[in-house]
Amino acid sequence: MAPRPAPIFATERTAAQLLDMKPAEFLALVEKGCLPPPCDIGGMKRWAVADLERIASGAAIEDGIPW
Repeated sequence: MAPRPAPIFATERTAAQLLDMKPAEFLALVEKGCLPPPCDIGGMKRWAVADLERIASGAAIEDGIPW
């Protein structure tokens, strides 16, 4: 069986786990503008995993944090 591909977009729970946070902590930082807002995909809120990886690596600061 082939390995499952990594997600491109994440739910709030998965996004919080990627940053080692509780969902409530993650959403509070989104509300404050410290983390990017979700994308709307067919009425579902999802966060781009690439953005979360850029935050974790520090690259978002170098890119000027667009949100």
